[in-house]
Amino acid sequence: MTHDHDARMGRAAPRLRALVHERVLDAELAALVWLLVDSRVPAVVAGRPGPARDAVRTAMLDLLPADARPIVLAGADEDFEWMPEATELGWRRERAAAGEAPARHRASAATAVLVADLDGGAGGTWGARARVAIRALALGYGMVATMTGGGLEDVLRQLQAPPVSAVGDELSRLGVVLVMGEAPSGPRVVAAHYLRPVARDEHGHVQRMPPAVLATWDGTADRFEHFAWGIAGELASRTRRRPIELEREQARRASRLGDGIRAS
Repeated sequence: MTHDHDARMGRAAPRLRALVHERVLDAELAALVWLLVDSRVPAVVAGRPGPARDAVRTAMLDLLPADARPIVLAGADEDFEWMPEATELGWRRERAAAGEAPARHRASAATAVLVADLDGGAGGTWGARARVAIRALALGYGMVATMTGGGLEDVLRQLQAPPVSAVGDELSRLGVVLVMGEAPSGPRVVAAHYLRPVARDEHGHVQRMPPAVLATWDGTADRFEHFAWGIAGELASRTRRRPIELEREQARRASRLGDGIRAS
């Protein structure tokens, strides 16, 4: 690895490493999440609102690539004036003569990462605003979000129902969904899923694949079970690596995150 790569790993790792130390997730899963978020794969942390859920989202924001521009959505006050494609995505400008936002405020899908709380409560991004944010993922915008939900099915059900009314193909771009839960030792990730975006095969046929389980926490054994090997090729493609390169880089990052931490 290069000196710049090592330095960047050192800057990004502390908060994530702390979560591994606190057993919110293990080093293997943390390293995979790191690789995916570093490649601007969208991520959602679902669970009860609270410090643990927010800490996971904050740690993931640390993992974004150096050129990423996080944009914190303003909840019910969000007007998307900074997003050039907002009307294309179904947003109705609330000011008749809004015009274009100044260039310094406008965002590019190639670098912008939407930071949101996808909830209908105070300060949350919901309804038409959440729908626009989700649709923006198809244009290349990134996302790191939190959401109240007890599992993947709950998350998808809420986003498909009114007032968000997102469709399945749009939700397939949510990327990584980490579900938070409670263990005797405290809050932790109890399941990690990967939503596989709609794609086309070499013949142009639409391919819709079901979500894949990346890892689950086994409460009886008090450890994580890992299943990402089943879609290693897809994950490698999302990180622009070959499968063997993804495996080696994940092992390197897991070693760094787990260095000096007693195994559970």
